[in-house]
Amino acid sequence: MADYDDRKQGNKEDIPVLIPDLQFSVLCDDVRQEINGKLILIGLFEAIRARMFPVRHPMLFIVNRWRNGEGSFTESTKLVTARNQIVVQGPNAEFKLPGTHTSHTVIHRFPSILFETAGTYWVEINLDGELRHRYPIRLVSGNETEDTGA
Repeated sequence: MADYDDRKQGNKEDIPVLIPDLQFSVLCDDVRQEINGKLILIGLFEAIRARMFPVRHPMLFIVNRWRNGEGSFTESTKLVTARNQIVVQGPNAEFKLPGTHTSHTVIHRFPSILFETAGTYWVEINLDGELRHRYPIRLVSGNETEDTGA
């Protein structure tokens, strides 16, 4: 559920900001767009299997959709180790939601990510500098038996 924030929008009116909800965040291999504007998310996953480490993953997309908010916002998304070291960080994405009836989708493309070791890594999604959502992605050694969602 969205929360109000007392920040002003850079104008002289006393309009509170309605912090949007993160409707979804998805890890996938590729993103395409149909001619009608619909997104096609290809190869959704929650884990990556590798025969040995370190391993370089060729491409990873993180797709985030924000809705039910109002105002101007800055999103940042990063992938961190279990010890909170940044593996990769996307550029800040600035967007506006003119009203609660609108949504905005941010697509982050991360090519050639180096994963040093197997284990749990974390996707962190921040909105205006505040952590709004965090979820795991497992890097699994080829000899481990775990469902990778692939």
